[in-house]
Amino acid sequence: MTGPDPAAAFDPGPFLDTLTHRPGVYRMVGADGRVLYVGKAKDLKRRVASYFRRALEGRIQLMIAQVARVEVTVTHTEAEALILENTLIKELKPRYNVLLRDDKSYPYLYLSAEDFPRLAFHRGARSGRGRYFGPYPSAVAVRETLRLLQKVFPVRQCEDSVYRNRSRPCLQHQIGRCTAPCVGLVDTARYGQDVSDTVRFLEGKAGEVVDDLVARMDAAAGRLEFEQAAQLRDRVQALRQVQERQYVSGERGDLDIVACALRGAVACVQLFCVRAGRNLGNRAHFPRVPEGATEQEVVSAFLSQSYLGREVPAEVLVSHAPEDAAVLEEALSLQAGRRVRVVARVRGPRARWLALARENARIALDARLASRAGMQARLEALRDALGLDESPARMECLDVSHTMGERAVASCVVFDANGPLKADYRRYNITGVTPGDDYAAMAQALRRRYTRLQAGEGRLPDVLFVDGGKGQLGAARAVLDDLGVQGVLMVGVAKGPDRRPGMEQLFLSGQEAALILAADSPALHLVQQIRDEAHRFAITGHRQRRAGSRSASVLEELPGVGPKRRQRLLEQFGGLRGLARAGVDDIARVDGISEQLARQIYEAFHGDA
Repeated sequence: MTGPDPAAAFDPGPFLDTLTHRPGVYRMVGADGRVLYVGKAKDLKRRVASYFRRALEGRIQLMIAQVARVEVTVTHTEAEALILENTLIKELKPRYNVLLRDDKSYPYLYLSAEDFPRLAFHRGARSGRGRYFGPYPSAVAVRETLRLLQKVFPVRQCEDSVYRNRSRPCLQHQIGRCTAPCVGLVDTARYGQDVSDTVRFLEGKAGEVVDDLVARMDAAAGRLEFEQAAQLRDRVQALRQVQERQYVSGERGDLDIVACALRGAVACVQLFCVRAGRNLGNRAHFPRVPEGATEQEVVSAFLSQSYLGREVPAEVLVSHAPEDAAVLEEALSLQAGRRVRVVARVRGPRARWLALARENARIALDARLASRAGMQARLEALRDALGLDESPARMECLDVSHTMGERAVASCVVFDANGPLKADYRRYNITGVTPGDDYAAMAQALRRRYTRLQAGEGRLPDVLFVDGGKGQLGAARAVLDDLGVQGVLMVGVAKGPDRRPGMEQLFLSGQEAALILAADSPALHLVQQIRDEAHRFAITGHRQRRAGSRSASVLEELPGVGPKRRQRLLEQFGGLRGLARAGVDDIARVDGISEQLARQIYEAFHGDA
């Protein structure tokens, strides 16, 4: 290991003599011109001098040994310094600062302003006409809320391009989750009532909505409109289930809960978002942490980098009180135009919520450390390669296997952040399609699977991989569009030249050119793993189906083996598989089976030996 560059030696004396006592931001710069560290100070002279006039911990000593110069920017207040510090950290990404890896904006629910509004996922600038609800901690939380709302309030969630070009109702109407304004099956007054109920629920007025639905249900029953009364009853039950899942005991307003777990140079910050007394979900963040950082430093960095320049709730509960909590409160209050509190000491229900956030942070950190070198790194590489806002929490891959078109079987495998979810694997026996028509087989499997997912029997994935190129991807896209499936990124995985591993081409829906990843890319390795697992699962299912079919047909067509003898054989050996494993002598012991017939049966399964 080489020592610090002599050219980087820095004499602090003359610099400190001229330094002001006013608040501001300082930047430690290395000999190569790169900023090593950005900090803020209420008193620049006192704070910078502390790096050179007292004993320092190892991490700080290592940094100071590399400093070639110090640059400062004076501000009016310490709160201004905090804002500038946050801006510079995001821009310069200094090596010795705590740095959030994912600085994407938080997602919202968006309700458009039109005759038949659309309820949708939104991330980015809030420039469109309409209402925005949130922010939510993650895209997964938004999609889960959309799924729950669609069960209660049949407000459309389809893309405007799909909505304007439909000629018949989609699956969502067939299963009672949309009133089909696209084809004129609902008037603006009735649709507006559903939109109003949705808005009131998202504003935290779920109790009012339940009371209103109960009153409308009683009125419908009084008019002997029992079908409508039953629909309203089902909505009330579904809404109460949603309330049970999202209600936060004792809360009526907006707050966030931030908890940190730290082990060595790996940290997890768990964020829970509560709006209008509803738990909108949680998300784990893994900031880049220099060796020797403390939980207080991590929490402080997270608060400044997450909230400055963004919407902030009235109260933020934290697991570790940052040293600059007062400055953070001042800066966030100025930004919000109202008082914002950062609170570490809480009691009662809030203490239980904070303890829950701590536990979630610890569990997420344990999982991160367990899979850091494997699955987690692959997920992050895939996120970057596909241009996703977050690492995908759930991925699926479909593949079709057959022999010359015979007995086609489609497989669907599921992966999450920990690897394969084998309990969620599914196979589909393909029927009624032209043998060898892979497009039709893929479409049938997709329709069967995603009809169930749209009906609420399982979770939609973030990414769907399809084994094949543009043709398979287009066929799959058409099926999901017809079913009204939104928010799923589709990726076609085409084999490269000569079908060599490492030369795969990825086709993303909506993009013309193929994405080709390096052969040593962790993202490509994950795609290959998922694709190969789908292929293995499909082949296994196809072989089982083909073997069962051929065994049954061979036994039925074998001369001398009628229904009674077939029944005895199957009962004796517990089915076709047992019979296929049996020897000639074992078969001959069955009542009514001669040695010659036993040999014929054996050869029917195994061929001439």
